[in-house]
Amino acid sequence: MPNRLADATSPYLLQHADNPVDWWPWGPEAFEEARRRGVPVLLSVGYAACHWCHVMAHESFENESLAAYANEHFVAVKVDREERPDVDAVYMEAVQAATGQGGWPMTVFLTPDKDPFYFGTYFPPEPRHGMPGFRQVLEGVFAAWRDRREEVGEVAARIRADLAERASLYAVGSGVHRPPAEADLHQALLGLSRSFDAKRGGFGGAPKFPPAMAVEFLLRHHARTGSEAALEMAGRTCEAMARGGIYDQLGGGFARYSVDAEWVVPHFEKMLYDNALLLRVHLHLWRASGDGLARRVALETADFLLRELRTPEGGFASALDADSVDEATGDSLEGAYYAWTPRQLVEVLGPEDGALAARLFEVTDRGTFERGASVLQLPADPEDPAAFERIRARLLAARAQRPAPARDDKVVAAWNGLAIAALAETGALLERPDLLDAAVRAADLLIAVHLTADGRLLRTSRDGRAGTNAGVLEDYADTAEGFLALYAATGESAWLGLAGGLLDTVLLHFADEASGALYDTADDAEELIRRPQDPTDNATPSGWTAAANALLTYAAYTGSALHRTAAERALAIVGALASRAPRFIGWGLAAAEAWTDGPREVAVVGPADDPATAALHRTALLATAPGAVVARGEGGPSDVPLLADRPLVAGAPAAYVCRHFTCDAPTVDAAVLAERLGVRAGE
Repeated sequence: MPNRLADATSPYLLQHADNPVDWWPWGPEAFEEARRRGVPVLLSVGYAACHWCHVMAHESFENESLAAYANEHFVAVKVDREERPDVDAVYMEAVQAATGQGGWPMTVFLTPDKDPFYFGTYFPPEPRHGMPGFRQVLEGVFAAWRDRREEVGEVAARIRADLAERASLYAVGSGVHRPPAEADLHQALLGLSRSFDAKRGGFGGAPKFPPAMAVEFLLRHHARTGSEAALEMAGRTCEAMARGGIYDQLGGGFARYSVDAEWVVPHFEKMLYDNALLLRVHLHLWRASGDGLARRVALETADFLLRELRTPEGGFASALDADSVDEATGDSLEGAYYAWTPRQLVEVLGPEDGALAARLFEVTDRGTFERGASVLQLPADPEDPAAFERIRARLLAARAQRPAPARDDKVVAAWNGLAIAALAETGALLERPDLLDAAVRAADLLIAVHLTADGRLLRTSRDGRAGTNAGVLEDYADTAEGFLALYAATGESAWLGLAGGLLDTVLLHFADEASGALYDTADDAEELIRRPQDPTDNATPSGWTAAANALLTYAAYTGSALHRTAAERALAIVGALASRAPRFIGWGLAAAEAWTDGPREVAVVGPADDPATAALHRTALLATAPGAVVARGEGGPSDVPLLADRPLVAGAPAAYVCRHFTCDAPTVDAAVLAERLGVRAGE
């Protein structure tokens, strides 16, 4: 019989709807039930594409004996971290503070007042490799609750106090530190240089995560200062990822991370946010350097988004699972969809092309992955591009006949905002109108389904039906970022107005008026044990610094001192963290580069159907100046302040390059505009 998750919209919760564990969704009813029964809460947090979440589900949550014990002694609550990032953030902070590590599935035991007192991540069903078995954990926690309740309460109170103290550091740090100076940005570059893996790209060792936000900072720093070291780190990292197993060499798109330091074997789940961010950063690398591989990867990743993640309603699904059914064994295995053996290549391609494919993609008898299979890599460009494309197409068609990974098809506002920005820019810069159309359609879905009548955002939807969870800061910031990118690409001022509405909500409901710091949840959101707040990046840009970047962009279009001041105050924390943790404040550093440079403001005016207007507009979009904004109008009266009083020049389309609304003399020549904006020669 299905449990209380049967009516959920989250694919992750629905995966657990038939568990013998009597799961409750997160909500006051679950905690009231725990209080009524006098038992603790077992909180389990994960997401649909999480491999170890599936493992623990099969081993423990589908075990009748374990489920019976959990049901008798706990109220079990299941949370999709992608639906409730606020719940995940608060308790993950506690897990990391207590254990020094974190991950999913996250397992936390709470009092009926939501206070955590015991933590973990994955637990095996029986003791293994030094880890206690899940039954042992359940029995031990309940014994402590039953026999040492006062001690449990003291532990919970200490944890709550520690979390409150940690939270106060952000407000204090934001209040007393100045906005980042050029010296701070240089120190961040030096910090990244020290952890840079010059041989294999990226930063640090295994596991190695795609550092999209740090790479964006490096590209902006190079654009502002001319630093070749910054461009080298960005280019080497992108090339290493694009040639490695973390990149899908057949279908495009990136996996979540590499389990090794060489980018060879990925954790195979494919997330929308990773691919949106990496699409955009490869596009920006091409814009800065003309790198052909980066251009190809950007387009292939965009095509992957449209082919495999677009929903019938026009949004983009959250993820593809890491696991799929292995045809040989019938078991659900990680990476089964993507790995190949030499024999499988020959079966599809024949002996000659099969051997060529094995050499191109480094597929060996020994293999690089489990079961003697290899993850495809492309260490060098093929000598015969036509043969390469023919082989790829045939392998991709053959792979499509394998059982495919499951898709988490919920639409998350923030991640769709990132995808909208990436697709809008790619469509405009690489002259792919289908990508721009896809961005517009996804934005239309967010407006129709996620945006409420009072201007608030709902975080998720599925099958065109909105969920009930309120949007968090990253939803407002990243959706505004997407709308601002659409305005730059299309010149349609409605997108600018929509972005402004979202950012006004940020200032009204998410900002700390005293310090300028930003919270992850609104002031009228559900009260948790603390109000989550974090300026550092995780897998996605911090909502705090994403909002700062969007506020700065909006101010550049409108001249709004309110929004620019809010951006400056929000960016103050970057100055405090730039030298200490540059890998984890990359989006803030990228926004700080834009603030340091101005950002540059470009107003293009002229008839929309005039080729000269189009040439000036595309040239402006090719600008590498950090965070440069581009407005396009007809040259007459405009409701966009940057376009006001910007007439045509002798009746011809013209471009104005400005900082803080102070402009150079206009030009009618796209080549002159390119020179002023530092556009790479040949574009």
